[in-house]
Amino acid sequence: MIRQSAFTGGKKMLKGALHCHTTRSDGKCTPEETMQIHADNGYDFLAITDHRQYNYKTYLPESGITIIPGMEIDATFDREIGFRTYHTVCLGPDNDTNGFAQDEKFVCENVKTQEDFQKYLDIVHSKNNLTFYCHPEWSGTPPRYFDKLQGNFAMEIWNSGGADENFMDTNALYWDDMLGMGHKLWGVAVDDGHQAHHHGKGWVMVNADNDVESILKALSDGAFYSSCGPVIKDFYVEDGKVFIDTEGECEKIWFSADAHPNKQFENTDHAEADLKDDYVYVRAVVMDKEGRRAWTNPIFIK
Repeated sequence: MIRQSAFTGGKKMLKGALHCHTTRSDGKCTPEETMQIHADNGYDFLAITDHRQYNYKTYLPESGITIIPGMEIDATFDREIGFRTYHTVCLGPDNDTNGFAQDEKFVCENVKTQEDFQKYLDIVHSKNNLTFYCHPEWSGTPPRYFDKLQGNFAMEIWNSGGADENFMDTNALYWDDMLGMGHKLWGVAVDDGHQAHHHGKGWVMVNADNDVESILKALSDGAFYSSCGPVIKDFYVEDGKVFIDTEGECEKIWFSADAHPNKQFENTDHAEADLKDDYVYVRAVVMDKEGRRAWTNPIFIK
């Protein structure tokens, strides 16, 4: 049996937001207001990732929310080849192994290629921070523009800001392309909240203790799933089949893998399907009666 690591062990699944903005950059809510919104929506941890400005600070300690240190960095392509932009969230430890300081600014210049942007990722990684790639549809960057970036542990597969305003970055459009090319990238759903109504719509459920070190390790290991509402209870492969269980009946469940048609099931809280010998990975998506989705991370079979 191969069980996806989000569903191993007996730890409480923690609800977390990995990408949001406040009045420290271009957000409409103060850090205190942002933390309160997440507390009201049952979040256990939160990364305040304002643009190009690092944060460790807990602005509302009484909320009980764990703050993951971080920020968002970005660089725009040379305008001669149209609008393309790279946005990346950085997440780091809350101790002296983190190379960034509170309120430290990070400036990126315009770049011509993803290879040019790599130098900024290298700097972030050298400071002991994890990175994930943001909203590829909104950024105008299909995989051919970011498939050579090295060191990201994940990419966004759902983004509240893009989904609400532009109907973009709603269902992992490019994830299977990247997985099919051999990139072992996890998928994260995020608020990317700039306004109050963006917050609380996309999150990760992480199999970890509620401290920064444990959460970062679980994220790096892929021990989480992403959701806009549905609860996934289990996901595993055994004896040539893939299985998923959800909490409550789902409108649809489907299994996805590059180079194979999706296998779809309706009105159920359990699904299973045969896998052919050439499956390299398999992942699952579920949709509840309100149309909200949740995504497992892939199980890599080969």
